[in-house]
Amino acid sequence: MRNKVIDLLDQTIEELDKEKIDGILEIPPKDDMGDFAFPCFQLAKVFRKAPNMIATEIAEKIPASEDVSKVEAMGPYVNFFLNKENYVKEVLAKVNGTYGVQEIGKGKTVCIDYSSPNIAKNFHVGHLRTTIIGNSLYHIFDKLGYKVERINHLGDWGTQFGKLIVAYKKWGSKEAVEEKGIPELLRIYVKFHEEAEKDDTLNDQAREWFAKMEQGDEEALSIWEWFKDISMVEYKRIYKMLNMDFDHYTGESFYRDKTAAVVEELKEKNLLKESEGAMIVDLDEYDMAPCLVMKKDGSSIYATRDLAAIFYRKKEYNFDKCIYVTGLEQKLHFAQVFKVVELMGYEWAKENLIHVPYGLVSLEGGKLSTRSGNIVYAEDILKESVSKIREIIAEKNPDLKDKEDVAQKVGIGAIIFNDLYNQRIKDVTFTWEKIHSFDGETGPYVQYTYARAASVLRKTGITEVGEIDPSLVTDETSVALLKEIERFPEVIKVAADRLEPSVISRYVMGVAQSFNRFYHENQCNVEDQKLKEARVKIVILAKQVIKDGLDLLGIQCPEQM
Repeated sequence: MRNKVIDLLDQTIEELDKEKIDGILEIPPKDDMGDFAFPCFQLAKVFRKAPNMIATEIAEKIPASEDVSKVEAMGPYVNFFLNKENYVKEVLAKVNGTYGVQEIGKGKTVCIDYSSPNIAKNFHVGHLRTTIIGNSLYHIFDKLGYKVERINHLGDWGTQFGKLIVAYKKWGSKEAVEEKGIPELLRIYVKFHEEAEKDDTLNDQAREWFAKMEQGDEEALSIWEWFKDISMVEYKRIYKMLNMDFDHYTGESFYRDKTAAVVEELKEKNLLKESEGAMIVDLDEYDMAPCLVMKKDGSSIYATRDLAAIFYRKKEYNFDKCIYVTGLEQKLHFAQVFKVVELMGYEWAKENLIHVPYGLVSLEGGKLSTRSGNIVYAEDILKESVSKIREIIAEKNPDLKDKEDVAQKVGIGAIIFNDLYNQRIKDVTFTWEKIHSFDGETGPYVQYTYARAASVLRKTGITEVGEIDPSLVTDETSVALLKEIERFPEVIKVAADRLEPSVISRYVMGVAQSFNRFYHENQCNVEDQKLKEARVKIVILAKQVIKDGLDLLGIQCPEQM
């Protein structure tokens, strides 16, 4: 119906195209102000008239129809009142079991590089952001019909492993690492940095060990593989808790034999310069620091491996987009790498390589650091969340069926929803009381709304409804809920365009709030069978859209809470 209103305005206003009209068109804050409102402020300069006069003239030119019962000017706005019965009929006809599934991305591939923890370091709460955001973007693009390659670009190569090998040989033991795993590796890694502040030769030793890794030294690679295997056990356990997986665990090491070709091509295209013994690409012309490609000892750096990864992925997957979900602090790094690809003559780098940054994460305030050892493990925060929900269930609904399954879904969902509810660029703080509330703008609130809809269906005994009489559900709360439901496909497109999962979470919250108003004002289990079926039909659609919306965020829905 929104498109029909846009068409009416497009036929009346020659100065604006449909896209601009769509961007301006609003939903009025009150039902008595109509269903859609078109503000005329932008036309004031064009027509050299006051916006309220323009609104009056436009309203007079648009006649009532079977879809729009009334058009009137309200100050500087043109307000449209829909024929409620026709609107309900139209929405019910198009919302089905696959509503939201689209073919925008048919035949196109999107690579999403996310999570990417550093081997031999704990998967801390900071890693949750890239993992949660990346997983949601995967679901969003998948819903739009794209083939999505989920890539976990593990931080499994670099000088830090030289440091770790030195630390292991000086202060570690095989027995301690096998017994304690990553915490022991973290302990000796932190100790290395403490000692290196007093003895800089330790850094030279670390560089030597990494150079050995790059040269294929058997001992160095054996220790490195061992560290990697230990780390992957923890990471995969956390991914299982989050109910997610990856198509490829191709970390930095995967590209180490592919960097030479990149360096050679940079040389052939006269892009490499020597600087203090290292090889760089000068980016002064673009107001950026130089991109370091090769260190003075001849070893590669993560920028080199990122370049190799881009060319490998383009050749292997022929991506339409390659998206990198990392912290805001890596903005310059990716700007440099993308610019180097562009300078190499690959025009697709301008549009196809995309960095998706996000803000910091903290627990009740404090920033998290790896080197200092002051970290909060992701696994611990997920378990703590599940434990707190378990306590709430024990207090409020001790006889709940499948309590442990519900605690897992709600506890994990609370963390995910809290992360994705605000724009990703904003910092996130975990405050237990806030994220576990069943009354606020939280994951548990939306999940409880879904369970409430499921309860309605169980009580009425109706799980499927055919055609209904639309005139029975033209009341304000029913129509308001249907308006929210109808927006789902468009919301998914907007979330993909903006690379912003919060568009989905805000939408799902709106549906949940609208459903709860509908629930409180419209008794479903009534004696009038036709009225019962009409209202249950709306419950079925709301339940479906809430579930599908939460699926896009990576959140599961319990049937009972």
